[in-house]
Amino acid sequence: GSFKDHLVTWVGDYLKIAHADTPGRADEIMAEIDRRIAAVPPFPGLRNFYQGRDFKQWTGDDSKGLMKVYLPALVGLVPDEMVKAIKSFLEFAYLARMDFHTEATLAEMDRHLQEYHWHRKVFLETGVRMEFDSLPRQHALKHYVDHIRNFGALNGLSTSITESKHIKAIKEPWRRSSRWEALGQMLVINQRLDKLAAATVDFKARGMLEKDIIQSVFEDLRHLVDDEEPHEIAEARLCQNLHLTHCCSDRSYPPTLDGIGQTIGVPELPDLVSLYMWDQEHPDAPLGTDDPFPPATIIDRRIHVFHSASTIFYAPSDPSGRGGMKREHIRAAPTWRRGPARYDRHCVFVSSDSVQEGFRGLMVARVRLFFSFAVEGQTHSCALVDWFSHYGNEPDDLTGMWIVTPDFNGDGTRTRGVISLDAVVRGAHLIPVYGEEFLPSEFHFSQSLDSFQAFYVNKFVDYHAYSLAF
Repeated sequence: GSFKDHLVTWVGDYLKIAHADTPGRADEIMAEIDRRIAAVPPFPGLRNFYQGRDFKQWTGDDSKGLMKVYLPALVGLVPDEMVKAIKSFLEFAYLARMDFHTEATLAEMDRHLQEYHWHRKVFLETGVRMEFDSLPRQHALKHYVDHIRNFGALNGLSTSITESKHIKAIKEPWRRSSRWEALGQMLVINQRLDKLAAATVDFKARGMLEKDIIQSVFEDLRHLVDDEEPHEIAEARLCQNLHLTHCCSDRSYPPTLDGIGQTIGVPELPDLVSLYMWDQEHPDAPLGTDDPFPPATIIDRRIHVFHSASTIFYAPSDPSGRGGMKREHIRAAPTWRRGPARYDRHCVFVSSDSVQEGFRGLMVARVRLFFSFAVEGQTHSCALVDWFSHYGNEPDDLTGMWIVTPDFNGDGTRTRGVISLDAVVRGAHLIPVYGEEFLPSEFHFSQSLDSFQAFYVNKFVDYHAYSLAF
């Protein structure tokens, strides 16, 4: 509500007011914003806005999806104060969604709210709004911190929570009807569901629905895992469970490093594997520029290539499974559903410095290949990656997001490396730094990571990324 119905609408109103003397200019900028949103690389769980944000019927999921990709699309097209206002609002909203709070997080919420109130004055100064006090949702923001302090975290609570009742009472009965004079059928369906619910309560009170055969078996087996599961979940929460598991290998690739390197256009792959093995065997003695190159790695048997991997990590503020654990798939496929390669979304966070907090202790890489091989009986699960470097020592002041740039060698080729899957934290989402130039109308999101020289590390893609890339 506060985001889509207010901020997004106000940006559109501003463009109409600011370019009232130039017919069609506001529509051109709005179309460019749509193209930028449509050009965002896909990511697991991210709503894809292939037509931009201009469609008729909005849902709560659409609004939350737009929050994740809207900010970079505005940079260079609207005043910086508007971008900062939306950034401050997003910071406040993501902090409010945390599953637990401390006085430090509440103080951060207060700070971002004050910044939002300061920067939103631009909508008054440009004539978009006359005041804000008449908007209940804007007024309610100032009470969040006090209510969290008094009643606990808001994790999972939403003003659109009644939508679930609308689905049960209206949408599902409609789907079950014949669509012809459906009202009467829907009322009968709801009456029968209410009677079944009442009967279930009565039967449980009489002890008739305590358990079935399957539940009895589960209860008999539960004591076998009760002592182990909490420990496993607690351990996974502590270490973020930095372990990726991959699916069936693709046997169409050559069985050797040289053959695979030629197939994927990376002839230096055997040398990169040799450097990786040197780092594994000599973790405290990195290879210097004047040192002789390490010998070629002797592989025990066939090399296995994979097109996807999955990681499990603790993310209680996002839709997750038991114990707050979330599974995420990372793809590195040469083609996807007979379309372009799935090299457009599989960037990852790589742990680089355990002492530094947030993104300062991470690096970003783009996965080109998942593969595994064995040396002297030990299996190594690895990824071939293209590296990115931090741009600056602080997040971008305008958007609050870190910026990274792709690394290149002296001959213009990408800087690549082979890393262990144990170093991968989770998937990372990059959004191009569009600048002030307009995108071509035919631009496709699969080209984004190859067409720009700088990228925002999108910490707003989900709540776990927000807690990681600060």
